Amino acid sequence: AGNGDYGLAKLLKTGAVKKIICSFPRQADSYVFDELYRAGKIELEIVPQGNLACRIQAAGMGLGPIYTPTGFGTLLAEGKPTLNFDGKDYVLENPIKADFALIKAYKGDRWGNLVYRKSARNFGPIMAMAANMTIAQVSEVVALGELDPENVVTPGIFVQHVVPVQSTPASAAP
Repeated sequence: AGNGDYGLAKLLKTGAVKKIICSFPRQADSYVFDELYRAGKIELEIVPQGNLACRIQAAGMGLGPIYTPTGFGTLLAEGKPTLNFDGKDYVLENPIKADFALIKAYKGDRWGNLVYRKSARNFGPIMAMAANMTIAQVSEVVALGELDPENVVTPGIFVQHVVPVQSTPASAAP
């Protein structure tokens, strides 16, 4: 839910975020989130990371709710419909669709085709699919045709805006 006073924490501080859905809500310096949560000014939904990815992916694929065994019998499943299928218990989880997705990619072209590095590839591609509008921050905007189609993870049809932001030396390291 953000670090210090920058990135997501900056959005939280301005009141632009009313709900956080995440698998791990805080780090050592996420004091902005902590203050808002304790004051009841922001809603928090904790979701196991695999469920989070599946729920986002379901929305991006145009699917409805999904059943997952993760969380069954815990507080996370409280009040949610369940199903026993083939001898195993499942919890119903709704897709997660967003108005806006703010994602970070390594390179992109002006059409929004994106290439990622490392863990940015975890949620960026599926979140782009699950949002009405995707804004991608990229380290470099390249000319059309320069990206190898075999390396494009997010096709431009899912991206409405590409914003070039040069990496700092610490974040530019491989």
